Amino acid sequence: MRTLDFSPLYRSAIGFDRLFNQMEQNLNNSNGGYPPYNIEQQDENHYRITMAVAGFSDDQLEISQHQNRLIVTGKRAISEQDEKRQYLYQGIAERDFERKFQLADHVKVIGAAMENGLLHIELEHEVPEEEKPRRIAINGQRLLGQADSVVSHSAE
Repeated sequence: MRTLDFSPLYRSAIGFDRLFNQMEQNLNNSNGGYPPYNIEQQDENHYRITMAVAGFSDDQLEISQHQNRLIVTGKRAISEQDEKRQYLYQGIAERDFERKFQLADHVKVIGAAMENGLLHIELEHEVPEEEKPRRIAINGQRLLGQADSVVSHSAE
């Protein structure tokens, strides 16, 4: 497997260290694509991650969000019956997993549900009011600071 060295970029790119860390993490992702998943955009601000987690129950799955990272973990409890099984062929992956997703700013998990072996995680992009685009009225007045100084000079 080929590895990439991003260290020269750290020296010449200012403020992009998080981007390079994210690229390194994605390249070094060792879970081999298990479990498979889809990411669906339902509308402008709503997304859904669907993961195929056949064989896992609700209590064996854990979903957590820390800052901009969503982590889905599956841990199977091995029973005595499982240990005694002898497979001639085992094509169904029944192993523990941890899948990490990097979320954009202001994306939060709003719910999760299991249905027919699929885990659905609902996400919402909620932009704070102060960061939303706003319309500035054009009414011929100057900025407050400038208007005050003009008024004070004309009064003298």
